[in-house]
Amino acid sequence: MQRRALIQAAGSAAACMAAPSIWAQPNQNLPGGPVRIVVGFPPGGGTDALARVVGQKLSVMWNLSVVIENKAGAAGVIAADYVSKQPGDGNTLLMAHINSHALAPALGQKLNYDALKDFSPIGMVGVTPNLLVCNQDQPAKTVKDLISLCQQKPGQISFASAGGGSAQHFALEMFKLQAKVFALHIPYRGSGPALTDLIGGQVNYCFETMTSATPHVKAGKAVALAQTRLKRAKGHPNVPTMEEAGLPGFEATTWYGLVGPGRMSPVMVKRMNEDLNKVLAMPDVQEKMDQYGAEDGGGTIEKFIAFIESEQKKWRQVAQQAKVRADA
Repeated sequence: MQRRALIQAAGSAAACMAAPSIWAQPNQNLPGGPVRIVVGFPPGGGTDALARVVGQKLSVMWNLSVVIENKAGAAGVIAADYVSKQPGDGNTLLMAHINSHALAPALGQKLNYDALKDFSPIGMVGVTPNLLVCNQDQPAKTVKDLISLCQQKPGQISFASAGGGSAQHFALEMFKLQAKVFALHIPYRGSGPALTDLIGGQVNYCFETMTSATPHVKAGKAVALAQTRLKRAKGHPNVPTMEEAGLPGFEATTWYGLVGPGRMSPVMVKRMNEDLNKVLAMPDVQEKMDQYGAEDGGGTIEKFIAFIESEQKKWRQVAQQAKVRADA
């Protein structure tokens, strides 16, 4: 009887020990503690906003604390450098941005990271067009008229940007190359001051992210001449694309994606990709993405990697042809 009781007790103990692993099944292949999503820009911008939308949903899905940490500076490069050197345990992720993963490499900047080798791409979060905008007082309010104006006054029509080497600056350089015009580039320290001077008439035009420019367009303070994807965004169905306006193949976007350090387990990366896709498919998330003009998020890891590679190649060619420098 004693032997039988001991066996039964041992069996009960084993069952109790096995139970936690059964209940932990939903969180297997996930980080063992809180997760940080690092953002390379200050709070309130488009990158920060999208990271918070995704982070909140992943926190619920994973039953883990997911916090947003802002490490602003060098157009996202400081944050990318930081995350590239973190342990591959999945506790630190990055909301990657076109600046840190395509434009900085295209400029030939001396980076302390490789935008592909030192990261584990998880998935695309969204792609947004830029808007070509001006204030109400500018004479040219179509792309065709703007090109004519630049041709008539070479070097006299000014374009603001969020800084030398920014996505907005690259969009301008692509415009100058394709339209074969010479225009004056005025770099600012961010989108806010650039748009303030545009509306005030200190500069004539600018390419600006849809997230930043839309409130001014909706308020009637700025006019949208065109948008810079090959298809019209849902948020601006009446604004033509640059291609529709006469510049074939013109596409200059701002994009965001979730990545981790390069030493992450492929199994964990795959699990995170699957969960990110589930989050992006949620109706309330889709609604918020539409508000920010962010479309075409989700998809496979391989698709995201191919996209980053194509963006690096495209902008490297523009940088070489236009002789773009980070401080230009």
